[in-house]
Amino acid sequence: MELRPNCEQCDRDLPPESPDARICTYECTFCADCVRDVLHGVCPNCGGGFERRPVRPPAQLARHPASTTRVLRA
Repeated sequence: MELRPNCEQCDRDLPPESPDARICTYECTFCADCVRDVLHGVCPNCGGGFERRPVRPPAQLARHPASTTRVLRA
């Protein structure tokens, strides 16, 4: 899993330990506020739903770091 660093809608930072990150089955990443208020629970990229992104344990995060590539919807 990539653990993308930002919301693709509003560009809010979503660090790996963020409880506010939401992902779809393709790892499209959005903040909880955008999922609820803007996207109404539907991924604009694939049409699927969202789940809370799991938090990678610190030891594994050191071994498999989160992505630093920011993604924004066009």
